[in-house]
Amino acid sequence: MTHILAILNVTPDSFSDGGELVDAAAAIARGIELRDAGADLVDVGGESTRPGASSISPAEELARVLPVVRGLVDAGVAVSVDTMNASTAAEVAAAGASVINDVSGGLHDPEMYRVVAGLDVGYIAMHWRGPSGTVAEYGDVVADVRADLKARVAEMAVWGIDPERVVLDPGLGFSKDADQNWQLLGRLDELASLGFPLLVGASRKRFLSPWGAKAKERDEATAVVSALAAASGAWGVRVHDVASTRRALDVQSAWEGGRG
Repeated sequence: MTHILAILNVTPDSFSDGGELVDAAAAIARGIELRDAGADLVDVGGESTRPGASSISPAEELARVLPVVRGLVDAGVAVSVDTMNASTAAEVAAAGASVINDVSGGLHDPEMYRVVAGLDVGYIAMHWRGPSGTVAEYGDVVADVRADLKARVAEMAVWGIDPERVVLDPGLGFSKDADQNWQLLGRLDELASLGFPLLVGASRKRFLSPWGAKAKERDEATAVVSALAAASGAWGVRVHDVASTRRALDVQSAWEGGRG
């Protein structure tokens, strides 16, 4: 089964939906809608990671996400939180979040692994060689990403993070161009050989622009990528539009069921 992580940005400046849900009550209502549409986790984010986005303090991030996390947990919604900050991770876990989704893979905050090791949460570690919009040099991008993720896993083990709680994310769009994103998607099996579940986060990203000039026009392409990722064994997909992805995954599941 491939899980759907629904993106719930409570930011003023995210690339496709910034400013839409800065009110906590509206964000909680939207999170419940996403759960009802078929999301397995609602992924709450308080800091934009789009190219050129301004960084904010952990205190400001927490002020944005904590009321939303509490409201969703009270409503019975399974919550993950998109944060690079260990202090935020600790607070949202105490409020009932079940997963920490760290786009830096632990590289942004040197306290993250220590804190996560002491929490009863899942930990998604994304491949990161810097924020989105930066340029990194790769030889074979798949081999390089695999090696970087392997190094992250080894460091997690040093800090005592339970490997059964770890999910890896190849970091589509973060210091990677369109061709490199497609190579990572086409060779997911090489990343899966590390022995950890994989999360694919392609939703509305620029490399899908041939199928939609504007971000919100890329949901159909996102759903197709989600289904193909599921067919390749991905543990989860992180998306903005849950309904289209839910349908795509249901079709993919029916297809697999037909194999007997």
